Amino acid sequence: MYELNWTVLFEENGADCEISGVFDLETGANHITCDLPPCTIKRVIAEIHLETERSEAIFMNGYQTWTYCPEYTRNSAIRGLHGIAPALVRRYKFDGYADYHFVEYPARPGIVHGHSWCSFRNGRTVRLFASLNEEPGYTMFTYLARPQSLVIQRDCVGIEFEGTYPIFDLYCNEGSEQDVYDGWFEALPMKRLEAKPLYGYSSWYNRYQDINEAAILQDLNGCKTIFEQGDLFQIDDGWEPKVGDWLEEDHSKFPNGMKAMVDEIHASGFEAGLWLAPFVAETESALYRNHPDWFYRHEGDLFACGSNWSGFYSLDIDHPEVQQYLRDVFHRVFDEWGFDLVKLDFLYGAAPYGDSHETRAARMIRAMKFLRELCGTHPILGCGVPVMPAFGLVEYCRISCDVTLDWNDKTRMRIIHRERPSTKHAIGNTISRRQLNGRAYLSDPDVFFLRTENCKLTPAQKQKLATVAALLGGVFLTSDDPSSYTEEMKRQYKEYRYLTEAEVTDINFHGRGFTIRYILHGDHESVYFDL
Repeated sequence: MYELNWTVLFEENGADCEISGVFDLETGANHITCDLPPCTIKRVIAEIHLETERSEAIFMNGYQTWTYCPEYTRNSAIRGLHGIAPALVRRYKFDGYADYHFVEYPARPGIVHGHSWCSFRNGRTVRLFASLNEEPGYTMFTYLARPQSLVIQRDCVGIEFEGTYPIFDLYCNEGSEQDVYDGWFEALPMKRLEAKPLYGYSSWYNRYQDINEAAILQDLNGCKTIFEQGDLFQIDDGWEPKVGDWLEEDHSKFPNGMKAMVDEIHASGFEAGLWLAPFVAETESALYRNHPDWFYRHEGDLFACGSNWSGFYSLDIDHPEVQQYLRDVFHRVFDEWGFDLVKLDFLYGAAPYGDSHETRAARMIRAMKFLRELCGTHPILGCGVPVMPAFGLVEYCRISCDVTLDWNDKTRMRIIHRERPSTKHAIGNTISRRQLNGRAYLSDPDVFFLRTENCKLTPAQKQKLATVAALLGGVFLTSDDPSSYTEEMKRQYKEYRYLTEAEVTDINFHGRGFTIRYILHGDHESVYFDL
């Protein structure tokens, strides 16, 4: 299919050494290995000559779920943090949100990169290159329009190794989108966890952190007017005193405690969901103040994951007391308070780095397996997580950044990182990562809105958001208080919910526009949008 030229650079007994070879890629699974003496790996790299057409659409998967990753052309560039003053990067920790601290962003036309998989779409024909195993290190793809080559690297610098080394485990195929992605997931050593589609409510995109018992009960009563038995009612960020203090209840906000809230949710016929960010804590938390030794350090420095809240840092998942703390947290959430589902956010904080014996990808996968153990059979909605490490370990997963109450956020926000909130970008990611829904997990495209208050989206933008979410996702939540719905809004909600039952048969792209064709209870329909 393609000729792959590979090289492994390593240090043996203080000397730099190199092993290289040529591997003929075949359709399907390709396992490329070499035997190494006791050594420290310095670089694993390969190159494929890959010609593309000027009009060919190139997809490079972004590092984590929030990372904006539309389809590119061969003349595209990914800016990264270029153009932002270094003082602002340091102040707001923009480089902590994704891959900026370990991947170069040339920011030149004709160079695009991604993680774990990439594809090249020419009309209805798709060429897919995808990893089958990320534990040896993230598989990083970079397409160079000049000289038309696909460069593949393992994120494994500094790993000490001896024996048969898995240079790359690659799946390659060409054909229809459905065939190549079906083939990849059949070849992966994982199976999707069974889960029902989610419908319901999240408190975040109306009240944000400004929630309390009275507000939640008000929205709960509103949800009774439109939602069905068994739908989800999720309490998002703001219930905890500070991010990281998960064992404490903020009785100034919830005087009767979280168990009482769960009892009210269950009495209303809904399942109860709760938001947590288990692998991070903010600087104003009691956890950060009382347990400074619980936090992850790289070369002696704390790792700042970003500037949300009062700024926040990664917890060390290898610290025994951190592990016990998280066991206590999930015991309380499920066994004492009675929640049914957890939305686990900012998960990338578990694995900003690896060490000489474990890659950052392996650490991330291990962290996700630990969460799976802690949650047992309770469903997980993953968010802010490197994408492929979540495969087969969560029932639901975000595939986009957060939506905003307008189309593309404030002008000043558009210069920051690829993980920024944006309704436009969220819709774009829902389209570009559409292949994950029903294969890796049920995809969460984030919420939609019907309300008119506290929302600047136009009716057409709200329609686009809700329609794309209904057709291409497996999670269909709103943050509206349905008690404010007019009869027309109630009718719209029922129509969108009905639309979630459709089977999408085809997506056809026309420049910046796209047509989604689908079958809904035997009727063939289509809808056109542009971005």
